[in-house]
Amino acid sequence: MNQNKLPADPLSLILGILALVIGIAGCCCYGITAIIPLAMAIIGLVAANRSLREFGENPEAYNPQSRSNVNTAKIINIIAVVLNGLVFLVAIGVLAIYGTLLSSAVLDGLDNGDFEDDDYYYESEYETTIEPENSDIWEDDTYIIEEELDSINLDSVQ
Repeated sequence: MNQNKLPADPLSLILGILALVIGIAGCCCYGITAIIPLAMAIIGLVAANRSLREFGENPEAYNPQSRSNVNTAKIINIIAVVLNGLVFLVAIGVLAIYGTLLSSAVLDGLDNGDFEDDDYYYESEYETTIEPENSDIWEDDTYIIEEELDSINLDSVQ
């Protein structure tokens, strides 16, 4: 009785472990990168299922330890698929929400403002008013209006 290893014995186990490690390390950085370990876990799961099906058809030809390794790899790949699938869905959800907020802000800006007129940015730079020390030198209308407002406020306080 010559018992062989199942075809996916090392492959599915390696793919499952790599998918878990990359998925856990990648979820901290970018959620979109979860697509790569998700694909690796799916490939490992398919390979493990094929090998277990081959073992079920002819159990005498394969080593029982190899079946145990493939069964463990199947469980690891299922965990990796679930974990990476959730991380990927959360990343897509965050991008969808962020994109919606960004597009609504841009559309509100287009509806409420005229982006071709840049006078707003230039007016805000020159709106600072300098009050003169000598009122004889300054004959500016803004200063006269401010002087009248100050006298009105002082009269109402008294």
